[in-house]
Amino acid sequence: MILPVLLPWLMAALALALALNAWRLFKGPGLPDRLLALDTVYINALALVAMFGLWMGTKLYFEVVILIGLLGFIGTVALVKYILRGDIIE
Repeated sequence: MILPVLLPWLMAALALALALNAWRLFKGPGLPDRLLALDTVYINALALVAMFGLWMGTKLYFEVVILIGLLGFIGTVALVKYILRGDIIE
């Protein structure tokens, strides 16, 4: 099987991508760059947790992936709405 050999390498690549996105989040030149980096951070975290769930062989991590995806989407929508209108709740 190639999956047990490949998963640690893929997880390392995703961890590096997550670190680079976090760097862009804190050092980004503008607000749109930081918002895009935040969106990409949660997507990379989602993929990293899903691969860790595959590696450990348990289904619990996939529920965490669903929760991360839901919270990341709601957070992105709320931030964009705040940037465009200056208020989240109308």
